[in-house]
Amino acid sequence: MIELTKTGIEGLDSILNGGIVKDSTTLVSGNPGAGKSILGLQYVYNGVDMFDEKGIYLSFEENKADLREAAEAIGFDKWPEYVESGDILVYDKKELLRENDFSSSLDLLLEDFQDNDYERLVLDSLAMFNLFFDDEKERRTYLLKFSDILKQNGLTTLMTNEQGAVFPKADIGLENYLTDGNIYLLQTPTESGVNRYVWVAKMRKQNIETDIFPMEISWGGITVHENASAFSMMNQGESSPIK
Repeated sequence: MIELTKTGIEGLDSILNGGIVKDSTTLVSGNPGAGKSILGLQYVYNGVDMFDEKGIYLSFEENKADLREAAEAIGFDKWPEYVESGDILVYDKKELLRENDFSSSLDLLLEDFQDNDYERLVLDSLAMFNLFFDDEKERRTYLLKFSDILKQNGLTTLMTNEQGAVFPKADIGLENYLTDGNIYLLQTPTESGVNRYVWVAKMRKQNIETDIFPMEISWGGITVHENASAFSMMNQGESSPIK
């Protein structure tokens, strides 16, 4: 039987048929403002708050104070307490980018990775992670190495990635094929703001709901509504206004 890690995000675990496969790496893609970082914060926070599972948050884009403000602003009030207690470990851009060398950053992290107390990890984001590398071959090699290290140390991981187009098939990168699962967060403009959707496109070893589901971001984080949306990405095509 496949062991699953629950995200604790209302509606998302249902369309994942229970959660994310334990020790897997899932890519969460979307354009700016789609909710990728919120999903990552919520995944780590819920791990401690709901399931007594400690987490590690690697931010290549924000410092610790910014992350704390973002977490508290969305309703994750115990974030500072969990960071203070060590239930959530945060490595921010100042630490991760200090040496400008991935091997040095990895050495910094390995001791915590090997600590069996930690079960969840978020890397936010791959766009900044990629700045370590000079060419595609080196980037691919290290991404595979890094993913293997995470799995070997029992970490169930979410990696966020900027999606250049909201319509995913127009902009599918190498990372989509190197990870175990792909979740897309989508936005469509409306007169009053935006409509938000989640699409779980792939999860290895797992049966999933592959429809597109409405979601919203409010106090307490992301909620996924399990009534499949009439919005069909497959019928929009590259001529869609969703770009």
